[in-house]
Amino acid sequence: MSNFSAANPNPNKSSEVAQPPTDSVSSLKFSPKANFLVATSWDNQVRCWEITRDGTTMGSVPKASISHDHPVLCSAWKDDGTTVFSGGCDKQVKMWPLLSGGQPVTVAMHDAPIKEVAWVPEMNLLVTGSWDKTIKYWDTRQSNPVHTQQLPDRCYALTVRHPLMVVGTADRNLVVFNLQNPQSHFPENALHLVKPKERSIMQEHSFVHPITRCLNALSFPFTKNSLRSFFNYNAEFKRITSPLKYQTRCVAAFPDQQGFLVGSIEGRVGVHHLDDAQQSKNFTFKCHREGNEIYSVNSLNFHPVHHTFATAGSDGAFNFWDKDSKQRLKAMSRCSQPIPCSAFNNDGSIFVYSVCYDWSKGAENHNPSTAKATIFLHLPQESEVKGKPRVGTNRK
Repeated sequence: MSNFSAANPNPNKSSEVAQPPTDSVSSLKFSPKANFLVATSWDNQVRCWEITRDGTTMGSVPKASISHDHPVLCSAWKDDGTTVFSGGCDKQVKMWPLLSGGQPVTVAMHDAPIKEVAWVPEMNLLVTGSWDKTIKYWDTRQSNPVHTQQLPDRCYALTVRHPLMVVGTADRNLVVFNLQNPQSHFPENALHLVKPKERSIMQEHSFVHPITRCLNALSFPFTKNSLRSFFNYNAEFKRITSPLKYQTRCVAAFPDQQGFLVGSIEGRVGVHHLDDAQQSKNFTFKCHREGNEIYSVNSLNFHPVHHTFATAGSDGAFNFWDKDSKQRLKAMSRCSQPIPCSAFNNDGSIFVYSVCYDWSKGAENHNPSTAKATIFLHLPQESEVKGKPRVGTNRK
């Protein structure tokens, strides 16, 4: 195992966020509307900073924080930038009206820790993924989920770019969902339109066929709205086995919704297209390795403008890649500890990453005296994140 302790804690000369968490960082998310950054942590806290920039000088101002009863594992912003959702080992999701200064309220519950949370504005619903082997869809005005979807195993990773949702579970399952009914938008309180008898028939048949075959094959007397509303959020498009041989760690949907990236604990990333006619474009590549040492790929983030992507790993490094030209754009220097999570801000001008123990080696390898959690802000240069033709080709 490589010796992290001798490494430079900030080899990339990034800006450090003030007053970081006191334990490992589990998720980092920027507001979609402004440079407000939220971090969740194993110290049971959800913290928010306002990130400032003056040329190349970065600053951070702690704004607010809330607590959970147990470690927090995931977070998401509402699309209007007013509200933060956070979930974790207390088996609940809290909705925090951050900008209005309101108090957090519980809006979702599972039977096991919640690993992933996502807000889907096109459906006005919250999606939660748990180690209880389900994903649930929530109207935050109601106490019960509008739908519960069984998964083949525990939820480890989830990505949404409507209408595409991909869920990575234990045992290397990748479950792909189509969240869109092309004929209508999702009506509010949709399940109230579905009568019990109709719902039982839907549940009996819905998981057998893709959406289009179901719409053509089912001839039961559903109301028009109830049929549309059901298929809007209950469409498992396909289930595949990961192209990677080891446990899934992270997934990221393509910006054009035509496929996704998957990262594993084996220092490898898979690029997968959904269209059967595009399967020849699928490939995998090695990353976050040094000699015989192989590290987990912990985070995958697409650049919001250039649609290149970043990987961050347990080797303490982050790299920028162009999947279309199949090349690495920039390899950054390794930090003194693993990088468990990372994110771009809404215009891609800031890349945030945490440097801390990622618990991949268990409690026996956790040294509190050297395991300081740090959050860094990196200003990507255009040459680092803008795609370019591969040397020796004519690709644009």
